[in-house]
Amino acid sequence: MEKFVDRFLIYKGSHRERQNVAWNILGSAVYALASMVLSFIVMRMAGEDEGGIFGFGFSTYGQQMFIVAYFGIRPFHITDGRQEYSFGDYLWLRTATCGAALLLAACHLSFLMLTGEYSTHKALVIFLLAGYKIIDGFADAYESEFQRQGSLYLTGKSNTFRTILSVAVFLGILGISGNLLTASAAAVAAQIAGVLLFNVSVMRAGALPGVEFQGDADACLRLLKNTALLFVSVFLDFYIFSAAKYAIDGQLTDAMSGYFNILFMPTSVIYLAANFVIRPFLTKLTACWDGGDWDGFSRVRRRIGLVIGGLTVLAVAGALILGRPVLGIMELLLGTGYEGRLTEHWIAFVVIILGGGLYALANLYYYLLVIMRRQGMIFLVYLCAAIAAWFLSPILVVRFEIMGAAVCYVVLMAALTLGFCGLQGALFRKAKESET
Repeated sequence: MEKFVDRFLIYKGSHRERQNVAWNILGSAVYALASMVLSFIVMRMAGEDEGGIFGFGFSTYGQQMFIVAYFGIRPFHITDGRQEYSFGDYLWLRTATCGAALLLAACHLSFLMLTGEYSTHKALVIFLLAGYKIIDGFADAYESEFQRQGSLYLTGKSNTFRTILSVAVFLGILGISGNLLTASAAAVAAQIAGVLLFNVSVMRAGALPGVEFQGDADACLRLLKNTALLFVSVFLDFYIFSAAKYAIDGQLTDAMSGYFNILFMPTSVIYLAANFVIRPFLTKLTACWDGGDWDGFSRVRRRIGLVIGGLTVLAVAGALILGRPVLGIMELLLGTGYEGRLTEHWIAFVVIILGGGLYALANLYYYLLVIMRRQGMIFLVYLCAAIAAWFLSPILVVRFEIMGAAVCYVVLMAALTLGFCGLQGALFRKAKESET
């Protein structure tokens, strides 16, 4: 084990910053690629209905349970440069939130099964996929501490190797058994093994000297209080992001849910690319804000915003030019019987990509508000958008199906972007004028 950890910690000294960026990019790319491609592969291997169940369970319901486990703590954790809370405090709270997420998923899915809304098979598959994502939420506590201590490369390595391990096991078992339920159970087992190997053992072996594993009950309660609004905000954020998917799951077929998930895949690429730029600079933005370096803060913020905006323009232009042919190729890859199932929605595909760019930009301003410790304002924006999503999404999906879902998505993302951008801009100007 010591030899394994030594190899895991190979990058030190002056190369640390470069490796932080490189491994963050690789880890995020592998994770996002798996999220994008798996729904497509399952549809190809197991059929459109199973693909739809997997896509919804993995990228929507499971991710919603990940949010409960995650509890919105990561931005607070990685920007806690003054070490207000120990790693033990964060870990104990995250363990409690993971348990709560597992219980919530079990109760909710049992209710849907008993009322006849979900079959037993669908409920069990989605529960296992939720469990997979909840384990991701537990691993994130370790990965957040890696980043807080300036070792983001460890986070990237963990994401890379855990994802490869669990995806390989899942696809291997699905190919052998042809059973989605069995493959999902195997993926959960592989995910647990990955966390023990690439997170727990690395931290316990002294990857970050001086880390305090002991949690304090009073500190955990204070941390819970400080992050409660962030959790509600992030929970609402993902509900807003997924409102169209929930509406499709409730109003249309599993197959339609699967097709929408495929159309939705490129948004992950834009969000991933945005995180390549945002995450490595969060600690720098925090230092600038805490130190009153307004010019430095403004400069980094502006550069990140321009990069995300440029990526969005390129993505939308590419979708307009290449969207229809690309969707046609995907239909061929899915096999016979899928002709025209995706290409008929290529305009909706373009609209979804625009929404993905707006969501990436909204996340930049969200992180800025977290650095400014304005959880109340974040919550207010999310609450207003969630109320709009609750009323708007089923109406548009019932009337216009996939096109209605796409329009709903882009409208909600635009609302989040405008709300966060306006608030952080006003707070920045106020802070700068106050010091002057």
